Amino acid sequence: MSTEDSNPQIGETIRMLGNLLGEVIVDQAGKATFELEEEIRTLSIACRDGDNSGRQCLAEIMRSVSQDLPKAASIVKAFSTYFRLVNLAELHQRVSILAQRENSAYLENSPMDESVWDAVSTLKAEQFTAGDVQEVLQKLAITPVFTAHPTESRRKTIRQILNRLSGLLRQYQSSATLESQKPELIRQLSSCIVLLWQSDETRERRPTVLDEVRNTGLYFFEQTLFDVVPKIYQELNDALKTVFPEQDFDVPSFLKYGSWIGGDRDGNPLVTDEVTENALRAQKDQALERYESDVFQLYELLSVSTNRVPCDSGFLSELESDLAPLQSSDSEVLDRFHHEPYRQKLILLYRQLQKARKANQQPWSEEQPDCIDSDQFLNTLISIRDSLIENKGAELVHGILENLIRRVEVFGFHLATLDVRQHAGKHRAAIAEVLDTFEITEDYLSLGEQEKIDLLSGLIESKRPLTRSMNFSEDTNNVLSIFELIATAQRRIGGEAMQTYIISMTESVSNMLEVLLLMKNADLVGKLDLVPLFETVADLKQAPETMKLLFGNSSYQQHLNARLQRQQIMIGYSDSNKDGGYLRANWMLFTAQRNLAETCNQHGVRLTLFHGRGGSLGRGGGPANRAILSQPPESVDGRIRVTEQGEVVSSRYSDHSVAKRHLQQLLHAVICSTGKRPQYDKAERWGKIMDEISEVAFQKYRSLVEHPKFIEYFQTATPIELVEFLNIGSRPSRRKKASMSIDDLRAIPWVFSWTQCRANISSWFGIGSAIEQWCQSDSAKQQELNEMYREWLFFRTLFNNVHLGLARADMDIAALYAELAAPDARVVFDLIKDEFALTSTCVLQVTGHQELLETEQWLQHSIRVRNPYVDPLNYIQVALLERLRNETDLADADKTEIRRLLADSVNGIAAGLQNVG
Repeated sequence: MSTEDSNPQIGETIRMLGNLLGEVIVDQAGKATFELEEEIRTLSIACRDGDNSGRQCLAEIMRSVSQDLPKAASIVKAFSTYFRLVNLAELHQRVSILAQRENSAYLENSPMDESVWDAVSTLKAEQFTAGDVQEVLQKLAITPVFTAHPTESRRKTIRQILNRLSGLLRQYQSSATLESQKPELIRQLSSCIVLLWQSDETRERRPTVLDEVRNTGLYFFEQTLFDVVPKIYQELNDALKTVFPEQDFDVPSFLKYGSWIGGDRDGNPLVTDEVTENALRAQKDQALERYESDVFQLYELLSVSTNRVPCDSGFLSELESDLAPLQSSDSEVLDRFHHEPYRQKLILLYRQLQKARKANQQPWSEEQPDCIDSDQFLNTLISIRDSLIENKGAELVHGILENLIRRVEVFGFHLATLDVRQHAGKHRAAIAEVLDTFEITEDYLSLGEQEKIDLLSGLIESKRPLTRSMNFSEDTNNVLSIFELIATAQRRIGGEAMQTYIISMTESVSNMLEVLLLMKNADLVGKLDLVPLFETVADLKQAPETMKLLFGNSSYQQHLNARLQRQQIMIGYSDSNKDGGYLRANWMLFTAQRNLAETCNQHGVRLTLFHGRGGSLGRGGGPANRAILSQPPESVDGRIRVTEQGEVVSSRYSDHSVAKRHLQQLLHAVICSTGKRPQYDKAERWGKIMDEISEVAFQKYRSLVEHPKFIEYFQTATPIELVEFLNIGSRPSRRKKASMSIDDLRAIPWVFSWTQCRANISSWFGIGSAIEQWCQSDSAKQQELNEMYREWLFFRTLFNNVHLGLARADMDIAALYAELAAPDARVVFDLIKDEFALTSTCVLQVTGHQELLETEQWLQHSIRVRNPYVDPLNYIQVALLERLRNETDLADADKTEIRRLLADSVNGIAAGLQNVG
């Protein structure tokens, strides 16, 4: 299997890997299977080149293949494996290009675009003084947050095989590799492809939450972040010295990580107190394990002797105190390094870390505090650093010690702050039961909003405990107990172990006060950020008023005072899109950010917006740098939290170079957003236009999802049942069991289903109608939209993303899935197809382009060359769905195998489109 590519180097790599795969197919499945795969591939390419008669032929071949399940399995495996190899080749090409660009920038002594150096240079160009830049640094607080949202369809096993393949490919392409070594590397590459072929693509069971903790929550810290994050800080230090050579800067550790994995309870009954505690322990163990390794490396390095240079007297005095209580057997070991005090101190540190790891396996107890905490560990490392600097050892600080100090500042003993998220309805039900039990009110749920606020405020400000030493229902106990666990975690690991509590589907002030009352009873007021999550279009519109009322509440103001007037607010991209469509959701998110920033500013509150983004465009995805720069500048101001989900985590953090580039772009966007962003003279006018066109898009979108036949169409013309039963995450696909409502379907399977069938409506539907209706063939209005695209970064980013959504959609493939629906439900597809054609035309008019992705030709080319290889997977998926749904006499074993093959086809399409949910 092979395909041409516009870049000779990557084309050669793909051909080499494709040829190896072809040999593996012949060896593993037989020559006939290989010839069938080649026939399908050739026919699919011809179809894409305009041979429309070939489509029917391709559909017939795939129906025939679907009747022979072993043959179908081989065809699905062949195309899926091909995309694994193509994606690997593209990753290596990307890494190579990044290295070339970085090297060129270094040789030219100029910053690479969207780098940290570029950001600092931008501030300098905007007339920022060194003092101004230091103020910017003090403002910064950047927190990517890993979630376990189920959009990573690959098993960890497959990722590990691909990692081995990647290492071999890197070695094969290295200029240091001898030609005589390459045949053996080819053999090993072939061996890995055989292993891919013989390994299951999908999981036999859903992963547990702790599987997700290990496979995502820990894996990428060990894989890349421990090493990459200190390099990012070093790059920033170097950039500051280059741009402002006369100034010494204090660079705080503003880039840190968060996680929801093991703390996200919204709709996931498997996240229990035990699971959360085990997640915290696992994170702590990973941090301690890495620190053990680093301390051992320092021990091997720092053979500095007091026979050669002095040592800081304060450090020696502290060391003497540490050595005094030791038993004689321990002292004898340490006496060997009598003249090497740093080694003595590091031996003691290593032992303390070992003891801390052992203690981490024991039940938490107030009577048994750890022998060392992260602050003590950090202070000891700093004392070693300071002593070295004072005694001509500054050069010894760079590298291992400097990086370790930064790691401890960033990761502490907690690794990543573990957030808790719970649905507002759960808190409300728990509060109602508690208040009824204490005979405070019999029917809390029937109270009006103001009555709830008054009652809750009084209870928060009183000294009366409500929930301790009481036994409520299981559901209520589950809501209450997490607050005690948070308090314990903060005592045992540190305040950063758990800092954020998120209330999903926040609609009112009382939703916030209910949780504040529960926090009060665990003595957490002022010790934990209480974060509303505004998700629907209606809630986003109401959010500024909700926060205004909340800030005016005296009981909440006391909490804010303790949090130094800092407030996190989370906005949801996924549900707002599912609720209102792409254009309306994005505009409501933009205006909500602007209005929330204004509300917080009016009340003297420092805002941190938490962006709940997914990987796909329909869930807020797209290039992170552009997304941040296109937001209202007042909504960033140096502080941002943003989710990193599923396949996005894997794509951004599997490789060191790619991870570093992602973090460079993230820092660049936040730093530049904190600088002098452009103000638009026509902002008010353009805002009114967006109000008008987004409302039309909203109405068009709602007319689709509220169509009488829409639910039936969605259930039959998309592979939703496959997505719901894929074992790619521990969390259920729906908030309510057995619900057929779109409102109760989670955003991930919603987007995933539309992506698989190639309709992709979540990233474009309604926009064509909105533009056509607003312009009404008025050339002046058309020109105004052209001007908005040229001059307004938000509008340009939005429409560039729509370009991508349209380019990835394919109505010919979507039509195959439409045939799965009942004839009277296919009217829904007619609505989708007509709007797609209209939107494609209108978007090109707005952007002034001749074709989709005209300015992103590499991406346009990638989609074009991938499509003929994705199409067969779509065809066979449709054929297998037809069998599963229509053949009533299928044996149970055949049903099981068809479902497995369908799951594999989902994986293959996701790999080919490089997009899941």
